[in-house]
Amino acid sequence: MKLLLTSGGVTNSSIRETLIELLGKPIEDASALCIPTAMYGHPAVGPGQRAWQFISGTAENPMVDLGWKSMGVLELTALPSLDEDRWVPLVQETDVLLAAGGDVLFLCHWMRESGLVDLIPTLSDTVWVGLSAGSMVMTPEVGEDFIQWRPPNGDDSTLGLVDFSICPHLAPDGAPGNSMAEAEEWAARISGPAYAIDDQTAIAVVDGALEVVSEGHWTLLS
Repeated sequence: MKLLLTSGGVTNSSIRETLIELLGKPIEDASALCIPTAMYGHPAVGPGQRAWQFISGTAENPMVDLGWKSMGVLELTALPSLDEDRWVPLVQETDVLLAAGGDVLFLCHWMRESGLVDLIPTLSDTVWVGLSAGSMVMTPEVGEDFIQWRPPNGDDSTLGLVDFSICPHLAPDGAPGNSMAEAEEWAARISGPAYAIDDQTAIAVVDGALEVVSEGHWTLLS
């Protein structure tokens, strides 16, 4: 799977051009499924109005509204109740999965419970576009600061499909988001390398090769 890990979505032309490169085709020729699941687990996000805004493409974060050839919803909490032949072929045929932000451990739990995580190694041409928690879920560790919900077994690990962690929404002091001081404090409790990225930044990962794409601000914290 090809990864485009964003803080705020496809917010500028550089991130959009990288998405097109990963797709290997124009956005208007690509099919997409949006995954709102993370939103339900975060007390400040959903369920409710903001989940609908993401699905309908009226949210502030550009993802669903980019002009895709087709758009559908993949709700991970529903998948364990369905036979795999109802949804696996759909995922296999889709060009891109758009994962909303929200609660990262809630998303991780349902990626595991639904079986989507087991399907990922077979999706070599699929692009995963993450927004905040939708990006952080691919990392090995998110840190206590970003945990609002825990799975029944108490496991606070994430998927570890990349070898770095992400602090999203880097912002100047006093602005909404995470300040550099807060990011540095968070990184001090993370065991591996970590990137702090603002909403104009994304990290593309293909076959283990990493590229930071940014029209904003980011830093690598160790």
